[in-house]
Amino acid sequence: MPDIAIIGAGELGGALAHVLARRNVAAAIRLIDESGRVAEGKALDIMQAAPIEGFATKVSGSADLSTAGGVTVVILADQAGGAEWQGDDGLRLMMRLTQLASRSVILCPGAQQRELIDRGVRELHISPRRLFGTAPEAVGAGARALVALALDGSPTDVALSVLGVPPSRIVIPWEDATVAGFALTRLVDEPTRQRLGARIAAMWPPGSYALASAASKAIDAMFGRTRAIVGCFVAPDDSEGMRRRTAALPARLSPAGIERLVLPSLSVVDRVALDNAMLL
Repeated sequence: MPDIAIIGAGELGGALAHVLARRNVAAAIRLIDESGRVAEGKALDIMQAAPIEGFATKVSGSADLSTAGGVTVVILADQAGGAEWQGDDGLRLMMRLTQLASRSVILCPGAQQRELIDRGVRELHISPRRLFGTAPEAVGAGARALVALALDGSPTDVALSVLGVPPSRIVIPWEDATVAGFALTRLVDEPTRQRLGARIAAMWPPGSYALASAASKAIDAMFGRTRAIVGCFVAPDDSEGMRRRTAALPARLSPAGIERLVLPSLSVVDRVALDNAMLL
């Protein structure tokens, strides 16, 4: 089982530590926040729930960033009493982590971390396979719930991807979506799909618990607990000479990070919309 370090003991970091612990996906979780003893207190609260909730994962708290050294996955969450790691502060933290945990996968679960992923790949030359975000999976789950609600069905029957750059440049390939094996376009008319698209965009940004659940699903997929495809913020490949921006794309994950992208069949209109969303 992997060891996981969560950097930041804010609302998202604390929720994520608890969700991962309850799922018994990791041997140990290190909750790290350099501002005082907040991380230690939250880790203690989680461990006190272990006998009641029946999990065996060891959760510890620390104010020392060096304790992230050697872990399998580093998760950049949010600072205690502050916002998600992003901007120059996030980039400096990421630079420190590349020295402490040079082989670790770096996962960014926050809704505001898309640009941080982009900068980490471009400026710090971190492999785009090893650095990605999971917030798109949270909005994808919400989209499937909205479609199920419109059809008076179950979200587990809905297969739907959310692509692009939320919230203003979301691309939903309706033609490829299904409900219990039936084409969604046969079940939902165009005006309803447009209204659903507007409601899906309005769900951005997802809340902390939704973001934590999306990140935990990605961890499950990385380590073989599920073979689910996960909606991720994926950094671009500029090898073809075209500068693109980090965008939401469905991916197959492995212990090394992103194994491969699994793009749905896109209509000409959706392909153009996705290309326009990704172009700088």
